[in-house]
Amino acid sequence: MKKFSYIITDSVGIHARPAGILVKLASQYSSEITISCGEKTADAKKLFSVMGIGAVSGSEVTVSANGPDEDEAIDKLMDYFHSSL
Repeated sequence: MKKFSYIITDSVGIHARPAGILVKLASQYSSEITISCGEKTADAKKLFSVMGIGAVSGSEVTVSANGPDEDEAIDKLMDYFHSSL
């Protein structure tokens, strides 16, 4: 299992547009990918699940990947978070 943590810097947090991009990106991988914020954990391949964690600006999220392509998935997701959120 690979994971990373990130503090959301986008002033609106993870809203519909970035959540949709995150889901589309995560869905490209066969690994199980989750995103956690506080006590809530979501399947990163499901839009309403991702939006349901309530990640706002300043929230710390943890993204985890477990599976055959976890290294590539974590690298691409980390790039997305650092460039967009």
